[in-house]
Amino acid sequence: MQMVVHSYKDLIVWQKAIELVKKIYSITKNFPDEEKFGLASQVRRSAVSIPSNISEGRSRGSKKDFIRFLYIAKGSLSELETQILISLELRFIKKEDTQNIESLITEVNKMLSSMISKLKA
Repeated sequence: MQMVVHSYKDLIVWQKAIELVKKIYSITKNFPDEEKFGLASQVRRSAVSIPSNISEGRSRGSKKDFIRFLYIAKGSLSELETQILISLELRFIKKEDTQNIESLITEVNKMLSSMISKLKA
């Protein structure tokens, strides 16, 4: 059965991206104070950019625009993944705190890639 999408809020990929944002905000709360406006802020901006670009692209009205914004969301996702790895290397977060985030990043990335392929077909 095909689900009818009336809004970007109906997209599972958007919902998963929002879940990712919440997890990112939760772990960045524990970053050192001196990183509040540095890496923590950048990590949060990358995370927020993902569902924001999905919703903006979906709301543009053209398939071409939607695909372009999904690619931008994928770029933000890669940026986020790199920033999480940097945060891990700098010991701002623990490996066990990133496992759930890493699996969500992988899941969102697969969903975005699948959506782009279907839209291009």
